[in-house]
Amino acid sequence: MTTSDPTHESHWLALHQLLAAMDADIEHLYRQRGIEGVRPRFAWPLIRLAHTGPLTITELATELGKTHSAISQTVAAMRREDLVATEPGADARTRRIILTARGRSLVPFLEAEWRATEAAVAELETEIPYPLTRVVTDLEAALATRPFSERIAALLQAPDDSTARPELP
Repeated sequence: MTTSDPTHESHWLALHQLLAAMDADIEHLYRQRGIEGVRPRFAWPLIRLAHTGPLTITELATELGKTHSAISQTVAAMRREDLVATEPGADARTRRIILTARGRSLVPFLEAEWRATEAAVAELETEIPYPLTRVVTDLEAALATRPFSERIAALLQAPDDSTARPELP
């Protein structure tokens, strides 16, 4: 067991809190407009489904560059809010996700909100000395030369760190 909790220090915490606060602001905007039960993470799949038509979870995950598990969880949450439903797919193992009338009715607003959010982010980038899009591009370039997993693995293998390799039962 370690002597101190390493989770008290985090390079990620501020970014996670910022993104959560921005999502909360978007969700607040939804509620102000009388849109209940809609999370910001629903906008992208709802808009995409409106433009592509029904998709399987696998197809939607591919379209959005997300994992099957993440999209499956999002679809389940959207079903609970009557934004999407499922219908039989090409074979007995697949189901296609379709927009409900409620989901379809929200798409014009969600598209407008998407555009406004993108414009707000672009506006924010003019107010800071180092735009977020440049940070992302620079991080991607650095990770292309040495992937994150390699960086973590190298640090886990530090010879003087007895906690690097936990004993298995």
